[in-house]
Amino acid sequence: MNKNDLIEKVSRVTCAKKEAADAVNEFITAIKQAMIKNERVTVSGLGSFTVKTRKPRMGINPRTGKQIHIKEKTIVKFKPSKNILSKSSS
Repeated sequence: MNKNDLIEKVSRVTCAKKEAADAVNEFITAIKQAMIKNERVTVSGLGSFTVKTRKPRMGINPRTGKQIHIKEKTIVKFKPSKNILSKSSS
């Protein structure tokens, strides 16, 4: 499923596809803004999004076998809810 598929499904419960697109875009924007503020976002029945920072470390270039320095990196982690795959959550 991609963003357009999601908009199509949301448009089935709204008046127009434009309203569904606006709702989906606002949902995504709200999650992005929370991530920028380093806030945890929990969507009941789906899961939670958190921002984590990976520490800098040494790694190995698989092509050359030489050690390389891997910089610190900020990532978004998603933890699905326990019942995300249950049939009754749809």
